[in-house]
Amino acid sequence: MLSYLAQRLVSTILVMTLVGIFVFLLLHLSAGDPAAIIAGDYATPQQIVAIRQRLGLDDPLLVQFGRWALRVIQGDLGVSIFSSTPVSALILQRLEPTLSLALLTMLFAVTIAVTFGVLAAWKAGRPIDRLLMGFSVLGFSMPTFVVGYGLIYIFAIELRWLPVQGYRALADGIGPWFLHLVLPTVTLGLAYVALIARMTRASMQEVLEEDYIRTANAKGVPARTMLMKHALKNAGVPIITVIGIGVALLIGGVVITETVFNIPGVGRLVVDAISKRDYPIIQGVILIFSGVYVLINLAVDLSYSLIDPRIRH
Repeated sequence: MLSYLAQRLVSTILVMTLVGIFVFLLLHLSAGDPAAIIAGDYATPQQIVAIRQRLGLDDPLLVQFGRWALRVIQGDLGVSIFSSTPVSALILQRLEPTLSLALLTMLFAVTIAVTFGVLAAWKAGRPIDRLLMGFSVLGFSMPTFVVGYGLIYIFAIELRWLPVQGYRALADGIGPWFLHLVLPTVTLGLAYVALIARMTRASMQEVLEEDYIRTANAKGVPARTMLMKHALKNAGVPIITVIGIGVALLIGGVVITETVFNIPGVGRLVVDAISKRDYPIIQGVILIFSGVYVLINLAVDLSYSLIDPRIRH
């Protein structure tokens, strides 16, 4: 187990190193002078020179990377060009809405999707199976912004059951916090539900055809015990894999969802930074999102060995 953990940690460090190199080069991959790109089309030569000196762009590329990497290791993600505020402080200010949306979406999606997938596999070929899988295809096919605006029109404008946009902090009460996140959570979670449900159905259907499941049925084992205790555990590795892969879908969807519902989270921060060409913010957010994705995939890999001990070898 320790050797398996060591291998995964080494690979994680290598991946994050490559991500760090890419994030650093993001500023230099653009055609032309990075300082002129940041300054904009109407900047004066003096403003461009000031930006170049502030970012240290006159130094050799290797020196710039070493200086940047050292700051990142120490937790310093740089300073916003336009607000002169540390990037880490800006991200922390926007972290609660994004974290709330992401955690609620994962809880909603995994709970609904696994339930749908198990039920569809158990009733394979029957109308309920076709209905659930048809819903999954529809949820995965519709763009996030279309789903978001559709839900806003129905539940916020026509029925007036839920707020149209915005976010209420958890400190304002669980009720307002939850009500403002219902529509964004459903919007972001639909594609995630579809992905996990289809994989759950496929994995469960394969396990349900095994001999030991037939034996359990012949012995009169209750369906709930057979499905949840025996079949689902043995079908768990592919399901956990697709949950980990879906985190990338979740991270990308957060940006769109926060824009549609006017949520002041990290996704909105990225959109504003891109429009202003504030590269330190863009680099910092990409680095953090990448780190979260890599760590979740590390946790998924480690969970394999708990579900199936043969993977350790």
